[in-house]
Order: sequence, then C-alpha cells, then structure tokens
Amino acid sequence: MKNYITLISLIAVFSCKNEEKPIVSTPKEQKVEIKEKSINNPVITDVFTADPAAIVHNDTVYLYAGHDEAPDDLNFYKMNEWLVYSSTNMVDWQSHPVPLKVSDFDWAIADAWAAQVIERNGKFYWYVTVEHNESNYGKAIGVAVSDSPTGPFKDALGKALITNDMTKATDIRWDDIDPSVIIDDNGQAYLFWGNTACYYAKLKDNMIELDGEIKTIDLPNFTEAPWIHKKGDWYYLSYAYQFPEKTAYAMSKSIEGPWEYKGILNELAGNSNTNHQAIIEFKGKDYFIYHTGGIQPNGGSFRRSVCIDELNYNEDGTLQRVIMTSEGIQK
Repeated sequence: MKNYITLISLIAVFSCKNEEKPIVSTPKEQKVEIKEKSINNPVITDVFTADPAAIVHNDTVYLYAGHDEAPDDLNFYKMNEWLVYSSTNMVDWQSHPVPLKVSDFDWAIADAWAAQVIERNGKFYWYVTVEHNESNYGKAIGVAVSDSPTGPFKDALGKALITNDMTKATDIRWDDIDPSVIIDDNGQAYLFWGNTACYYAKLKDNMIELDGEIKTIDLPNFTEAPWIHKKGDWYYLSYAYQFPEKTAYAMSKSIEGPWEYKGILNELAGNSNTNHQAIIEFKGKDYFIYHTGGIQPNGGSFRRSVCIDELNYNEDGTLQRVIMTSEGIQK
C-alpha cells in the first residue's frame, strides 16, 4: 500500500513539473532607423568662396564671402568681387547677383579681401579690404552701402575710410585689412581690423567716419582676421593665430578691454594656410563659419570654400573647441 501511495505521489509531482508553461508573447524588436547624415560642408560648391561674414536679418541669414578666382596654376590670391548668399535653415543657400566689386571703388585697384556687413537704421554698411591706388599705396578699408542686404552696394564715402598712412603700429603696407564691425548695446559702433597689429576705433553714427583715435589691442600671436561679437555679458574677440593660422580668442566684460586670452578656438583649417571666422546666433543656435581648402581636387590656400559647424559655450561663458566636420549643419 505504501509503495502504491509513493508511486502515485511521484507521478503527481512529475506531472506538475511537466505541466506546459503558458506562452508569454513578447513584442517584436523595434527597428531603430538611423538617418544617414548629408555631407553639407563646404556649403557652396560651384565656386570658391573665402573670408566669410554673416548677418541675421528678418529670420534669414545672409552670408558674404570673397570670390577666390585663382586658376589652378596660380599660387596667390586672385579676388575681384564679393558674393552673397541667403538661407533660412543654414543648409540650403540661395545665390544672389554679385553685389559688390573692387571696381565699384574708384580709388581701389585690386584684392577683394575680407569684409563684413552690418545693418543700421534700415541701411546695410559693408566694410571691405582692398588695395589702394598709387596715391596711397597699400591695403585700405572702404565702406559701401545699400538699402538691401543683397545689394547692389555702392561706395558710401568716395574714398577710403582707413589708409596705410593712418596706422603706425607695424611697418608693413598690409596691416589695414579684415574689418569687423559691431554696434554695442548703447548704440556706439566700433570697427576692428589689422594684420600683425590689432586696431580698433569708434565709428560715428553715420557709420562712414571714425570717431576718435585709433587704438591697438595686445593679443598673443595675433596675425589677422579679428571678429568681434557679444553674447550675454561677455565680449568675444576671435582672430587668426600664428601662421599657418589657427583661430584663438579673448574675452572681456568691456568692448574696450582689458582682454583676457582664452586659448585656441579652431585648429588649422584643412588644406588652407589661412583661417577666417564669422560667429552668429540664429534661431537659438550658435554657428562658427569658416573656410577650408577642402574642395576636391583643386581646393587649397588660394581656392577656398566656406564651411559651417556648430559653436558651443560653456556655463562660464568660455567657448568649446570647434569640431570641423564634413557633415556640417543638418536639416
């Protein structure tokens, strides 16, 4: 009897252990779709563009650049005009008719080098680098004006705003180049410029006359290409550093300094001796606009191309190192 009971118990236990477990259905694995990024740098690929500057006006970015026209066998700059493009998303760029040429300045003879546009009281002022004629030989800064950010622009002054004989901090004839302009919160406009020496001066309200003396700023390894901008309580002065050029920057609580050097912002630009930047904020994001010699196969130091990548600030206001990418800005 005991053996019978034991056998029954074992069968019951075995049956329980071998009962079919309920099948639990699990959701199918979700496929994560990874969107392939577009190659958006350089942003202009049908012509060579260099020395970018940009403004934001009516929810549109206007990008200004010099036109590199040097043929493949010329190892120097050939630049006769400036170009302008516009975009509402930083990706798709519309070309506009040529807005300004060296020949639009009767006193200039060559070299549509770096320039910057700013708007004031409904007019757009374009500060440009050119070569002055023999009456005041050397690089000079002129100013053109238009009622539209896309031009056409015309000489606003009929003569140079700054000539080589006005600046004495360095004994070269090409120190008056690369103008950068800003209107401070109190309405005072300032112009920054220079090569081997960094100059600045106030502008009068009419934007075509200096207001007071020309001053200099001492910056480590300053080469050229100053760009002045403000974010929050800080002023930022970025510039081309050494040669071949990296981009470095300094910060100040006052536009007239003192300036504190903060280090390298951008490394050597690919396949280009020069490194020229513009910095803007657009629709809540910050952008670093620069050029490289990256267009294949003939890009280089004299056939450059404008690129754009994001710019990021740290909590203390300092800038994070720019990461140059082939993808650039995405939609």
